[in-house]
Amino acid sequence: MDLTKGVPVSIHLRTEVNQNDEQEEFLFDIKGQVIRMGETLYIRYKEEQEDGSAPVSVTMKIFPDGAVQLTRAGEMHVRLKFVYHEQFETNYQTPYGTIFFSTYTKDLHFSLTDQPVAGKVTIAYDLFMAEQKIGSYNLLLEFSA
Repeated sequence: MDLTKGVPVSIHLRTEVNQNDEQEEFLFDIKGQVIRMGETLYIRYKEEQEDGSAPVSVTMKIFPDGAVQLTRAGEMHVRLKFVYHEQFETNYQTPYGTIFFSTYTKDLHFSLTDQPVAGKVTIAYDLFMAEQKIGSYNLLLEFSA
């Protein structure tokens, strides 16, 4: 299948959040699109918000070297970069100002099959603000045409 033209996919997304000894899980089953531009793979979808506000556009960019960049663009904007066992600083644009934080990637895996188009991305990371850990996150995104 030609990914350069974009392929509609079904996406199953699970995010586990561990903060202050409490765990929350978020599940989404949504439609999206997978596109290959050069050697980079893009997974795009919209996350509906529980509070009824406008959906958030999400793009997961998977680089040839295995790095993953996750961009969430809505009322608030954030770009997270994940590289196995590396820490990256970023900022979170909110209507109230900019919040600075960093991520440390504990685990990162990506797999892709061609026939049919399907894949899986798993990311485990810690989130820090001013050197203080504020939570641990596990993200699983599975997609199939």
